[in-house]
Amino acid sequence: MKAAYLTGIREVQVGDWPEPKLQNDTDVLLQVEILGVCGSDMHYYRTGRIGEMVVEYPYLVGHEFSAKVLDVGAKVTNVKVAQRVTVDPLMYCGQCDQCRKGREHTCRNQKFLGCPGQADGCLCERIVMPAECCFPVPDNVTAQQAALLEPFCIGLYARTLAGDVAGKTVAILGAGPIGLCVYQACRAAGVGKVYMTDIRPERVEFAERYGADWVGNPETRDVVADIQAVEPNGVDVVFEAAGEQAAIDQGVELLSPGGMLLLIGIPEVDRVSMHISTIRRKELTIQNVRRQNHCVPAAIELLATGKIDLDPMVTHTFTLDETKQAFDIAADYKDNVIKAMIEVSR
Repeated sequence: MKAAYLTGIREVQVGDWPEPKLQNDTDVLLQVEILGVCGSDMHYYRTGRIGEMVVEYPYLVGHEFSAKVLDVGAKVTNVKVAQRVTVDPLMYCGQCDQCRKGREHTCRNQKFLGCPGQADGCLCERIVMPAECCFPVPDNVTAQQAALLEPFCIGLYARTLAGDVAGKTVAILGAGPIGLCVYQACRAAGVGKVYMTDIRPERVEFAERYGADWVGNPETRDVVADIQAVEPNGVDVVFEAAGEQAAIDQGVELLSPGGMLLLIGIPEVDRVSMHISTIRRKELTIQNVRRQNHCVPAAIELLATGKIDLDPMVTHTFTLDETKQAFDIAADYKDNVIKAMIEVSR
């Protein structure tokens, strides 16, 4: 089968890849329809690593995708041949202490698509996944929307960790796809007011069109002072979705005493720091966000019933043969890109 795989730093080759086969009676064979280019994919593309996860070439990345079911194992009951599914890219053991606690996303023995040392990605024509990772979507959900559910689940999980945000004031620092997914999740939950920031002018403009109550670029204005001028008591919740030290610092300053800072962005550095005096005086809660957990059914329901709108985020689409072009645009934030998608089946 055809696949697009990394062969070096910022190098992609499109060629043959081994054909997957059903190995277990709980496996599902999938025809990949469309794939979203994720920021974590771009870490591997630009630097070959995220923390201790180091790429060994050749390597398949990709984990945000929708697919059609081609075949199922003998014990599969949750999906049927020809159904469209959205896929949770996390494969968990179900036996370790974390899985027994309902924390499959921190499974001790997990395998995640497109994560070096764990599992190949899905930037290929066909892939086999465990049945528990496959979720049928209603007929009114498109292939593109089904693929976008994976990043949206991260936003939904972050909002869930923040608790009830109805009527509250929040700041979302980073207006890329994950920040925008957080925004959609918060709006669906009845949030009061949303402040959004980004260092890229086109993303600030997009966030404003998307409906954020206030937008700002920290490279052209003092966003902390400007938000504090409107919210002198601080905001209730900050979602840091940029993976940058500056955004973390801004979040700490923006929060009201007793507020929560949720760290969603993935820094390219191994360490970040925090102003502990401010955190201590305000008695802030710092919550890391590790992917998502048990959010897929709720995300499907929100999408299918029209309570969220993810399509506007997609600014670019490519074929599998155009993967290098897609990666270069996404990696370098070219051409006002927000979300790039690769139509594998086209």
